[in-house]
Amino acid sequence: MEIRHNEDRFYLYEPDTGKEIGEITYSTVKEGVIAIDHTRVDDSYRGHGLAGKLLNALLDYADLKDLKVVPVCEYAKAAFKNKPEIRFLLADNYQQLLKDLEEEK
Repeated sequence: MEIRHNEDRFYLYEPDTGKEIGEITYSTVKEGVIAIDHTRVDDSYRGHGLAGKLLNALLDYADLKDLKVVPVCEYAKAAFKNKPEIRFLLADNYQQLLKDLEEEK
C-alpha cells in the first residue's frame, strides 16, 4: 500500500489491485492556510489506522510547506482535539476561518 499525493489530496493506493483505498482532501483557504475537507477510508479497510496515516501525510506536508491548517472534517477536528502535539499547525484564527468556510456552504 502506498500513500500518493496529487494537487489537492493524499490517497492510499494498493498497487497489487490498482484500487484506491482512501483519501484525505484539502483546499486552499488563503495564502499559507489550507483546510482539511474530507477523510475517507474504504469500509473493508477501516480500523487499521489508515485515516491516521493519511492525516499524518497531510500534516507532514503542511509542516514542510509552512502551511497552517483549518480542520473542517470531523476526523481532523477530533485529531486536533485529541493530539495537542499537532496543534502548532492550526491557523491562528482557525475558529473564525472555520465559521467562514461553513457559512460559504
